[in-house]
Amino acid sequence: MTINIQYLHMPTSEAMNELLTQKLEKLGAKYNWIVSTDVYFKLENDPSGKNKVCEMKIEAPGPRIFAKSKEDNFEKAAAETLKDLERQLKKRKAIQSKY
Repeated sequence: MTINIQYLHMPTSEAMNELLTQKLEKLGAKYNWIVSTDVYFKLENDPSGKNKVCEMKIEAPGPRIFAKSKEDNFEKAAAETLKDLERQLKKRKAIQSKY
C-alpha cells in the first residue's frame, strides 16, 4: 500500500507522519486490498476554532473511499477520519464477502 501525506499551506510534521503511517499500515494489513491512501492536512478559516482539517482518500477496488474531519487539533481530526474510514471499509468488506 502506498501512503501519500501532504500538508497544504503549513509546515510538515514528522511526528504526525510517523503516527499516521503506523495506523494506516495497520489498516492496510487488515484490509489487504487497499492500493493507496492519500492524506491531506490543511488549515481553514473557521471562527468556531475547529480549523484543523484532515482528509483521507483510499484507492481500492470499487468506488473510492473518502472521509474528512474538522477538529481543534490535527491528532483529533486524523483519529476521527480514520474511524470514518474504518467504518466504510468494514461495510465494503461485508459487501465483497457476499460475492
